[in-house]
Amino acid sequence: MDRPRNIVILTGAGISAESGIRTFRAADGLWEDHRVEDVATPEAYVRDPGLVHRFYDARRARLGEVEPNAAHAALARLDAQWPGELLIVTQNVDDLHERAGAKRLLHMHGELNSGWCLACDERFSWDGPMGPGAACPACAKVGSVRPDIVWFGEMPYEMERIEAALRDAELFVSIGTSGAVYPAAGFVQTAKYVGARTLEINLEPSQGSLLFDERRYGRATVEVPRWVDAMLASK
Repeated sequence: MDRPRNIVILTGAGISAESGIRTFRAADGLWEDHRVEDVATPEAYVRDPGLVHRFYDARRARLGEVEPNAAHAALARLDAQWPGELLIVTQNVDDLHERAGAKRLLHMHGELNSGWCLACDERFSWDGPMGPGAACPACAKVGSVRPDIVWFGEMPYEMERIEAALRDAELFVSIGTSGAVYPAAGFVQTAKYVGARTLEINLEPSQGSLLFDERRYGRATVEVPRWVDAMLASK
């Protein structure tokens, strides 16, 4: 891809699926078990915080049973060795990118291993169950801690930083995303507007697949390392 120097990579649920993290919209996805409106909105949290906490406590516990896969490892290797600008923007709330070694990374939808106190507005690391009776480690208030997750109807984190990176990008790569959730689904259009080349790596075509200059379909654990090897060989 003409040896781009500045790269923005978007990752979605598909990159973690091969590690055993369930996706949302597949036939056996998380939304088959729960309605979005019941576990992933601010209104759901107000209506039934116990249900919301049980949903995210179960997902947090699952992190201890899974490991990063070859796709995570390949992106961490690219992060460590790429001489130009690089930013991995993940929609995932798991910690598999970090555990693989990625550093130039941000979680636009929050993190399972983080809590947010609605009383004092502090965010902090959190392991294990949270539950409605959790106490904030900063202000000690009980019952004010929620998962630090961006729910439907809330603004994703660090959008200004993401938009700035996209404006400077020479290559935008989307990995394991459905192309159904905005604003992330619109990143390819922003990248193309500023003249960046665009690549989709996915198990199957996303909803926006026709917007990409190049498309590679197959398992992330195969296609991502193959692409990273080619990029590093050309740097």
